[in-house]
Order: sequence, then C-alpha cells, then structure tokens
Amino acid sequence: MTGQDLSEKAHHLDVTVWVGKSGIDPVVDELRSQLDDRELVKVKFLRSARAGTDVETLAADLADRADADVFRTRGNTAVIR
Repeated sequence: MTGQDLSEKAHHLDVTVWVGKSGIDPVVDELRSQLDDRELVKVKFLRSARAGTDVETLAADLADRADADVFRTRGNTAVIR
C-alpha cells in the first residue's frame, strides 16, 4: 500500500483505543491485539492522559511498547501501524 492509500485508510478509521487517566500501560496489550488483526489503529489521547505531555511523545512511547510505529498524529489522535 502506498503512503497515500494508508493516509486515506487512516482518515476513515474509527478510534478503537482510548488512553485516559491511567496512561498508556493499560492499553499496550489491547493495541498489540488490534494490530494483529488490522494494519492501522487509531488511538485517542484524552486530556487526562496528556497531563502536560504532547501527543507525539505519548504516541511514540505507546508504539514503542507495542512494537509498532506511529504512522501520524493529528490533534489528540494518533494512527499506529
């Protein structure tokens, strides 16, 4: 799939992982599981999860723990592959 194809696919994804006040630890296994079934997963970082940290940093940490890569971030949302 080309980068443009992935971008179009990512745009139409629904958020299936939410990161809240408990941080990223509780969602690492869920993200891994979802990535086993699909190419891209959209993750929403709620305000309570950010606590002064930017979404790019949180997304990179989550992707690293799930042995994945950040495809892109926009606002409070990241797409991980």
